[in-house]
Amino acid sequence: MLLIHILTFFLAISLTPLLAQIPKLAPVKPVVFQKFTPPKLSSMLGIRSDSGIVYIEEAQQLIKLPLNITDDKKNVYTISSYQFMYKRRGVTEDELTGKVSRITSSVSDLFKASPLPALWINILTEQMRAGEELYFFDIVVKDTQDRLMFSPELRIIIK
Repeated sequence: MLLIHILTFFLAISLTPLLAQIPKLAPVKPVVFQKFTPPKLSSMLGIRSDSGIVYIEEAQQLIKLPLNITDDKKNVYTISSYQFMYKRRGVTEDELTGKVSRITSSVSDLFKASPLPALWINILTEQMRAGEELYFFDIVVKDTQDRLMFSPELRIIIK
């Protein structure tokens, strides 16, 4: 019995420093996020917004202009990146039969600045034909607080 009391005494003495060293933690404050509702954006190329059908001459002028993104309050947004696709018409010939058929092919790339590079503008203005398509998509813009958001795509069909 005496042995039990001695062991209890030594156990209590050895646990006292351990219990004394437990730090008191400050209460954890929950992280509060401010809810953000992105504004309604519009993508414009010259006077064209959304999607439209234009004549070749207008398309050749539009392709030289910068892509502008604004909201309903006319605030301008900085373009972070966008993809551009030129859907062109062409013909191919079957080597076995000699039959010629119409095809469409697409050329696209990711851009970080607007307007398009001079090389793209020159090639597009030289090659544009009726029935082809200019397509701006995956347009990512930044607001003044560096928040990223998507802007609507812009599709121009050449008549």
